[in-house]
Amino acid sequence: MRREARRAEPLDDDARARLLAGAHHDPHALLGAHEAAGGVLFRALRPFARSVAVVAKGLRAELNDEGDGLFARVLPLAEIPADYRLVVTYDDAELEIHDPYRFLPALGDLDLHLIGEGRHEELWRALGARPMTHEGVPGTRFTVWAPNARGVQVVGDFNYWDGTAHPMRSLGGTGVWEVFLPGVGEGALYKYRITRPDGSHTLRADPMARRTEVPPANASIVEASHHVWRDDAWMARRGEPPVHEAPFSVYEVHLPSWRPGLSYRRLAEQLPAYVKDLGFTHVELMPVAEHPFGGSWGYQVTGFYAPTARLGTPDDFRYLVDALHRAGIGVLMDWVPAHFPRDDWALAEFDGRPLYEHQDPLRAAHPDWGTLEFDFGRTEVRNFLVANAVYWCEEFHIDGLRVDAVASMLYLDYSREPGQWSPNEHGGRENLDAVAFLQEMNATVYRRCPGVVTIAEESTAWDGVTRATHHVGPGGFGGLGFGLKWNMGWMHDSLDYMAKEPVHRKYHHGEMTFAMVYAYSENYVLPISHDEVVHGKRSLVSKMPGDWWQQRAGHRAFLGFMWAHPGKQLLFMGQEFAQGAEWSEAHGPDWWLLDPSYSAEPDHRGVRDLVRDLNARYRATPALWQRDTVPEGFEWVVGDAAEDNVLAFVRCDAQRSPLLAVCNFSPVVRHGYRIGVPCGVPVWQEVLNTDAAGYGGGGIGNPDPLKAEPAAWHGRRSSIVPVLPPLATIWLRPA
Repeated sequence: MRREARRAEPLDDDARARLLAGAHHDPHALLGAHEAAGGVLFRALRPFARSVAVVAKGLRAELNDEGDGLFARVLPLAEIPADYRLVVTYDDAELEIHDPYRFLPALGDLDLHLIGEGRHEELWRALGARPMTHEGVPGTRFTVWAPNARGVQVVGDFNYWDGTAHPMRSLGGTGVWEVFLPGVGEGALYKYRITRPDGSHTLRADPMARRTEVPPANASIVEASHHVWRDDAWMARRGEPPVHEAPFSVYEVHLPSWRPGLSYRRLAEQLPAYVKDLGFTHVELMPVAEHPFGGSWGYQVTGFYAPTARLGTPDDFRYLVDALHRAGIGVLMDWVPAHFPRDDWALAEFDGRPLYEHQDPLRAAHPDWGTLEFDFGRTEVRNFLVANAVYWCEEFHIDGLRVDAVASMLYLDYSREPGQWSPNEHGGRENLDAVAFLQEMNATVYRRCPGVVTIAEESTAWDGVTRATHHVGPGGFGGLGFGLKWNMGWMHDSLDYMAKEPVHRKYHHGEMTFAMVYAYSENYVLPISHDEVVHGKRSLVSKMPGDWWQQRAGHRAFLGFMWAHPGKQLLFMGQEFAQGAEWSEAHGPDWWLLDPSYSAEPDHRGVRDLVRDLNARYRATPALWQRDTVPEGFEWVVGDAAEDNVLAFVRCDAQRSPLLAVCNFSPVVRHGYRIGVPCGVPVWQEVLNTDAAGYGGGGIGNPDPLKAEPAAWHGRRSSIVPVLPPLATIWLRPA
């Protein structure tokens, strides 16, 4: 019997309604081509089309209009054509396209299994928008995790932001939705239109988007990298020696305001040269991930997988990192896994219910910042964040992650009053989910990314922040596994001391020595960060008391103390040349202060020269960094001269080669100030003096070698008698 084309059986009312409402879990079962009685059933959903035809080799057949943009027909074919297309006619155009609903899923079973377990360490390769060739056809695979959604549609500039024609299918119990759209490629704008459990709709940016529009626009962009890395030499040797046994001097940068108006590529022309000239080993970039409000400085992230589009494309950012590496400079990045903003197009109640945030509103709401905290106990959320850490290190060659606000993650009662939090299963205040997340993140990053360091901004006395995760401490917890930790106590104590008038400093002398009581409990970074030079805290030089000369002298003396102290160094931009004004993201550092036409005096240029020399001598002196984390690398010489405002200590490298640092935090010259020195060094030479005339100081110092005398002092059998300049630090080494 000869078969003929005939009308398709209409969809039942429920399936039709759910499909048109964007609430069907399996649109591929309704649309596309399917074997049917009498031939092959073709059905397409093309809103606003006048007609739809199927074309294949030797075939062109019009489909019947079923209303509401649905077109269908049963054609008398023995099998589904291998490569059929749809010809869609509109009032003003005719398009020939591949049918998105003829393709098998473009996401494999292994990916789905790992996502379900929360163990997909390359999650960005499985979720999001991925340009690819699937079943021989170029296009883009869209995948999104939305387990509470009744349906998901892709909307974008390729379908005039009407997602009706492009519903996605649910892939089993993983909560992942998928569709492959042929012909959609790089640069396409898109979002997800999600049907919530209550039937309402929400339009969302892709949580896994690798590129976004420039804020305040917030669409996601289909992206693939074409950058060719040229930093092989850097990548091969990074992490040798381990960071805690290597020089580590960090220049903290807010990229949008370092030189306002510069793109990533223009920054690549200027930033590496500037940092290299000053001798810093690393830059630390304030958060680069996309954020809607520039005034948050990047600490309220909406696009965790996308570098901010304000400065260029993701490949432009790769170009900047590449340039820094080729200049011999490591790149650290602030990473913000503690919280996210409530913008209704981003992560908050992403699929209509709490998803990335905790189900308990008290656990979800961050009390200080008006944001939401991640649910670290949910495997998929933890996977989202762990994979994100790996993503920045692998895809952008980031050398270290400084993890923001760790304390707010660790404690259930952080900034909460009694009754606003619930204890953990053991009755304690520790957030056990957050502890497990941080341990997993650190272990995964260190395993996958050799040479990368993780750094905790953690402001409490939590035990074992930089202890290995498998080493259990007195509190019963394994270490968190960070490589380094910001020493917030040292920062607050030392800045509090320096802000005092010198006449009062003797009453606060312990603030400068207390850090050595706990200096080896963790692997520390000494941070003078952006947080200390904003919001009325004043710039570093403006914290110092006295007139302008004394302020600059105190600034220089403090830097000399800081660079000699056990721990790595971090200095925020603008502080390297003693900027007097607080930092503002609106205009950045006051570079004009370095212009000789502004002042012939080395007020600011001198401080910058000092920082350059500090870094040069620091890098050339293993005593200052090789044994930062063990007590054998430090010894007090003068720690109790409170009346004099004097500190002196020795740093030693593995060969016991010493450097003697002496700080005079009083505004008077101290002639003939006897200091005990280690035995076996007959002559000492001043190698750095923050009071040098070239730095803007008074030029008082010790130009001639200092011979050790057989006069016992400070518990040592020999001593020297240097001149101590006012408000200054001097470094001395064996001549």
